[in-house]
Amino acid sequence: MSEDFKNKDEKFWREKLGDELTYLVTREAHTERPYTGKYDKFYETGEYYCVCCDQHLFTSQHKFDSGCGWPAFFNKASEDVIKYIEDNSHGMTRTEVVCSKCDAHLGHVFNDGPPPTGIRYCINSVCLRFEESKK
Repeated sequence: MSEDFKNKDEKFWREKLGDELTYLVTREAHTERPYTGKYDKFYETGEYYCVCCDQHLFTSQHKFDSGCGWPAFFNKASEDVIKYIEDNSHGMTRTEVVCSKCDAHLGHVFNDGPPPTGIRYCINSVCLRFEESKK
């Protein structure tokens, strides 16, 4: 049986995540400054997981350099790993993306990505844990 991450309190998340920026981004929907995340200009082969609950979110095969200042992916690892939420903050309408397993804020999705999807998942590095593929 998998752990229920959706009913954890602030104390649990602060202890689990440790880093204040990671907590603020994943649990309070803040964002990293552009071009500062460790996975922005990172192109190793492997898989990306949610830092909060370890759900498999993205693969390096779907990562691309969008120039936006955050890691960008044109597809997700599987159909049900992302939830979409309308975000009307900062005077604009965007679509927020959160982890479907733990509700961690990941970033936003836009319709300006490359083929074949035309989608750009713009994701904060601190939300991700990378695992290099075994060669």
